[in-house]
Amino acid sequence: MSKVSVLVVDDASFIRDLVKKCLRNYFPGIKLEDAVNGKKAQSILMRETYDLVLCDWEMPEMSGLELLTWCREQEHLKAMPFVMVTSRGDKENVVQAIQAGVSGYVSKPFTNEQLLSKVRQALHKVGRLDALIASAPTKMSSAFGNDSLSALTGGKPEAIKPAPVAAPSKGLLNTPSPSAPAASPASGRGQGQLRLSSGTQQCVIKALSIKEALLVVRRGEVLPQVLESAVLDLEQGENAEVARLNGYLHAIVAFEPKPDSDWLQLTFRFIDQDAQKLDYISRLIARGTAQKHFVPGA
Repeated sequence: MSKVSVLVVDDASFIRDLVKKCLRNYFPGIKLEDAVNGKKAQSILMRETYDLVLCDWEMPEMSGLELLTWCREQEHLKAMPFVMVTSRGDKENVVQAIQAGVSGYVSKPFTNEQLLSKVRQALHKVGRLDALIASAPTKMSSAFGNDSLSALTGGKPEAIKPAPVAAPSKGLLNTPSPSAPAASPASGRGQGQLRLSSGTQQCVIKALSIKEALLVVRRGEVLPQVLESAVLDLEQGENAEVARLNGYLHAIVAFEPKPDSDWLQLTFRFIDQDAQKLDYISRLIARGTAQKHFVPGA
């Protein structure tokens, strides 16, 4: 029986690598290829056949929805499983994807368990699950176990080592020291929502550049993990503009100089290459969107 083949489509190399690592860890015999956008994937699918496509929605040149629509118009691709992997989790987006013929839907950020479950379901419908299981008989028992905290890292969560708070990188909008007048994290400009595999929480934008954001969040029962995939939802400005920015947690440190700090500072690296999102971030920087006065515990 031929190997199960999967095409991973995403304009962010970081996400492509994480998805492939996740699948290889649990299914060593799987055949994996990737494409940087829908246009490249279309070219590949015109000459090769795959058992499954895992595709992002928002990509330059050709979006995931456009690729899905094209696939369903091709006779040899009509029945091919196509799973959308995206931060677009709104009801209208889900309905739109279903109407276009999507086979499954995985919302970013997601865990190994969630991704593998969708892969399993999609391949089961076309009778290719047995071939996938045969490629990794010793892994299947753990592939769908309870490792919801292992967010696409292929193993145990990485321990967070104590480290001093680093100075913001060049180009960041700096925030005055905590000695400034206090303000609640939930008030004023410079706030957003950070979506992690463990849940969603409010955050404060401490500093912002075209490549990354420094966020301050209240410490919860489950600590965020370095290299964890995440989505930052921002609503800023008088017109209440909203943007969903895909990225990952590059660094995590205590915001206060003590081991039981109630607040964490996260370095959130952007991975989107979408021109509209880059323009949006540029406008936020020009506007000076950062929490000007933030004191932990206020």
